[in-house]
Amino acid sequence: MKENKNAKALIMNIVIFTILAIAIYLAYQFYQSNNFNEFIRSEAKLNTSEFKRDKEVKYSNRNSYKITSNEFNDAMFSKEVQVEKNTPYKVTCMIKTKGVEADKNASSIGAQISISNTVERSVAISGDSDWQKVEFIFNSKNRDMVDIVFRLGGTEGYAKGEAWFSDFKIEEGQVEEDSEWNFACFIFENTSVEVDHKDIDIQVTSTDITDIRNTIERFEISCSQLSEGKMTADCDIYEIQEPITSLSYDDEFGYYVAPEDIEKQIKDIINQHNYDHIFAVVRLGNEEYEDDIEIKDWIGLGAMDYYGIGFSNIRLPNSSKSYIYKYDVNVNQFPEEVFLHEFLHSLERTSKEYGCTIPALHDYKEYGYENEYLIGQKQWYKDYMNQKIYTSNGYIGLPSEVYTLKPAKQSNFEYAYELEVYKEPQNIIEEIRGIFENLFRNIGLILAKI
Repeated sequence: MKENKNAKALIMNIVIFTILAIAIYLAYQFYQSNNFNEFIRSEAKLNTSEFKRDKEVKYSNRNSYKITSNEFNDAMFSKEVQVEKNTPYKVTCMIKTKGVEADKNASSIGAQISISNTVERSVAISGDSDWQKVEFIFNSKNRDMVDIVFRLGGTEGYAKGEAWFSDFKIEEGQVEEDSEWNFACFIFENTSVEVDHKDIDIQVTSTDITDIRNTIERFEISCSQLSEGKMTADCDIYEIQEPITSLSYDDEFGYYVAPEDIEKQIKDIINQHNYDHIFAVVRLGNEEYEDDIEIKDWIGLGAMDYYGIGFSNIRLPNSSKSYIYKYDVNVNQFPEEVFLHEFLHSLERTSKEYGCTIPALHDYKEYGYENEYLIGQKQWYKDYMNQKIYTSNGYIGLPSEVYTLKPAKQSNFEYAYELEVYKEPQNIIEEIRGIFENLFRNIGLILAKI
């Protein structure tokens, strides 16, 4: 009788142990599929996309982070990261995609890395692609916290398809405190676009190229002279024969060249160098096609950026008789004005991003300056660049430190070190510890709300 009781107890213990083991195994499997390592999941269209940890499709030994959007959406994993102000950072991860497509024709939509509520982003991956390394370089500027997101979508539209993210890494680089600015000036020799169902082909002349080269030399000198030595400028000039085949449109400015319109022509050059600013020189009209491309009174457009690098449009005039970019002692003694003006728009934006209060670049008349014959707004620019604009409350203008606040780039990471923001559990013990830490954290959040 006693032996029967012992046998029943043994069987019961085995059953309980088996059930407990199965429960632990299922709980562990659930944990592996649903542990997002403190990432917050969010989406523009709620309950549209699926988030999971994928143990079948993965780059390394860790389960990948997968977003599936069967409908167009902007879905993401995000985590706030503490950063040092005015410091370069580089975020990298491996990305794989399947059937990713955007809801509009924009290269900024797809699987990417970005900073929430900004236009700062990496390249966006679309279509079907195997695992590839994606980098996102940014400067923290005046921020001490940034919300870094790994998303399927974008700020300009939605995407659908499948995207996997793996092997997250963030590095802090060194601040470059020099004021030597490197510029890339791309002269696009051909524009071949369809506008309002009309095919338009426009070419840049050899005279145009000569004028721009001479003007760039003057721009380099003027940057140093007008800033009173606070900065220097060195510009590489590239003549691009591959035509521009698409243009962007804005209600205020009409047609212009956005970075995505020429990305395929410039990306390899930019990736091989450490440029701080980009000029795109284009012709969008001539005497023959003067009315075929809608341009709303602009000769230069600035304050744009190409993956964090300042980006400006410089438009060649339609008329070959124009002296906008030609030096002539009797007609135009400041042909580099458009280049300087658009570059200053980038410094204006940078100053504001760092929390500085400065006058608007276009408000020269409000401070008693005029657009003078032969030299345009040269005196305004000089005072603007040296904080010498007089007001009743003192002198204002660009802060001197803005000349060292250059975009973050690869050269900042020669001696980078990795932050442990995205560290994942390395073994089952760390995973179990993580389960209990998350459990206690959630219990604490619940109790705090009671």
